[in-house]
Formats: sequence, structure tokens, C-alpha cells
Amino acid sequence: MGFYIFISVLILIVCVLLGLIVLIQNPKGGGLSSTFGGQGNQVMGVRKTADFLEKGTWTLSIVLLVLSLVAAYVIPKPQDSTGAPQTELSVDQNMVLPTQLPVAGAPAAAPASDQEPIAE
Repeated sequence: MGFYIFISVLILIVCVLLGLIVLIQNPKGGGLSSTFGGQGNQVMGVRKTADFLEKGTWTLSIVLLVLSLVAAYVIPKPQDSTGAPQTELSVDQNMVLPTQLPVAGAPAAAPASDQEPIAE
């Protein structure tokens, strides 16, 4: 159970980071690189920032995918009162099940009353 919570927290952190990186980027290719006015390739300039953001987006996307698969694998299974995992749904013997379902569009039956009608 603790490992599942740890994975869930990691998934939330990766989602927030991925959202921030995507919001920093400009869909037209500008983003941070156009903010600083650089055109073309620079050695350690703004173009490298755009490449870093793109690689960060891909990396965080892959990490999110892997963490989601791990979380699906380690999700806690429901257990019965003996502590054994349940493999199928069980029906409680005291549960009241409807014997007849109402038909759509049919008028609902009036509830039964223990009182006798009042004669006027």
C-alpha cells in the first residue's frame, strides 16, 4: 500500500512538471527562444533552451507512462475479512435484490399503505 502511494505521488509531481514545461513552450516554435531575441543556432544560447524543453517534455512523458504502468501493476487488491484477496465479486446473503425492474415510460405504482382510505 505504501509503495502505491509513493508511485501516486511521483505521478502527481511528474504531471505538474510536465504541465509547466508544456506551458513554457510556444506552439509556434518561439517560446523562450523568441523571448530573448535569438535567431539561428547558438553555442550555449536560447536555441539550446528550446531543445532542452523538448527533450524534457519527451522524457517526462515517458516517465509518466512508465509510472502509470507500474501503478496499475501494484494497485492494492480488495481483500475479504480473512485477508485473502478477492478474485470475484460476492453477493451478500442479506442483500435485497429487486425481483422486477420498472419499465421505462411505465407509470410508477403507488406505494402500499397500511391505512384504510377515508370515506367522505
